[in-house]
Amino acid sequence: MPRGYALDPAPTYARLRRERPVTQVALPSGQKAWLVTSYAHVRALVTDPRISSDHTHPNLPMLAPLRPEDIDTPHEPVNTLVGLDPPEHSAPRRSVIAEFTVRRIQEMRPRIQEIVDGCVDELIAAGPGSDLVSTVAVSVPSQVLSELLGVNPPDREFFHVRASKMLGRTTSPQERRTAMMELAIFINGLLIEKDREPTDDLLGRLIVNNRETKVFTHQGLLHMAYLLLVAGNETTANMISLGTTGLLENPHVLAELKADPSLIGRTVEELLRYFTISDVLVRVAKEDIEIEGATIRANDGVLLCLGSANRDETIFEDPDKLDIHRGTRHHMAFGYGIHQCLGQNLARAELEIVFTTLFARLPNLRLAKPLAELPFKFDSNTYGLHELPVQW
Repeated sequence: MPRGYALDPAPTYARLRRERPVTQVALPSGQKAWLVTSYAHVRALVTDPRISSDHTHPNLPMLAPLRPEDIDTPHEPVNTLVGLDPPEHSAPRRSVIAEFTVRRIQEMRPRIQEIVDGCVDELIAAGPGSDLVSTVAVSVPSQVLSELLGVNPPDREFFHVRASKMLGRTTSPQERRTAMMELAIFINGLLIEKDREPTDDLLGRLIVNNRETKVFTHQGLLHMAYLLLVAGNETTANMISLGTTGLLENPHVLAELKADPSLIGRTVEELLRYFTISDVLVRVAKEDIEIEGATIRANDGVLLCLGSANRDETIFEDPDKLDIHRGTRHHMAFGYGIHQCLGQNLARAELEIVFTTLFARLPNLRLAKPLAELPFKFDSNTYGLHELPVQW
């Protein structure tokens, strides 16, 4: 469903919320699925035990057509943490959740600040007209995650380059697949190394704990590490670029934030709600479900539209307005329920530090191109910007 304006979700969502909040739609893959657009129904179904997150289910909605190379190269579908249902989901999540507590992230803040300062230095050194995506948006989460996972300093450039390729505008599908494979091979080697000599970092601690709990196989550890890398990198990178754009396009809001930096927490929450870069959650019904006059049959695909739920006018007053005084944390940008984003505290810390530092050091920061000329990721399941040229 096309967006009418780059900073807003598809206008069709508002009409569906009013007229048919639970409706069947056709997907580019040729499948049919139920699209759920209202906040109340999305929140209800995301915690409904009759709805499955199983990513190996043959009826799981596919948001893009299957490519020829996927058909020609058959592989066994694999479930990571986000694709597990209870009770299988509980133990793996417990194994890693302690790494992302508010206290643990608070301890990381000084190092995150150092990383952000270095990235802003790079942006300034590149000069006016340089790209904020490559210098700051992609680089910050890549560096933070490499330290969190315990990537050795000499290997971090390899790590960063592959992460950048996966998000790059000019990267071909084959190059992206190659970068993903190289990262998987790299992480596998990292796990083998840490299994021989455990280190005091997320992966090292996970390996040591797993010797007692036996929660993960080696392959399970590999999938967990890769999930943390991909999920924590692309989403935060996109939020940095979109959040910066949103603030620059709303100068009255940015002026308020500059005048009162203590508003940064509320500002980040509102930007998360406003953009909701991960638009939909894909699910499958395990049983028949009657909802809003519709019958979702067992094995039907379901799309829970977070982007629409976070613009629901029955929940958020004047939802299309960027309002940093809204003070809400009941948005669903991080999902909801047992699959709510593990790394949300880390993402909040990175966003708060980036926006505070960026606008303090570059108070005259502005877009180097009109909004209409910016290369938004209209064709991506995770919304963002390919490039963001800025000047000051």
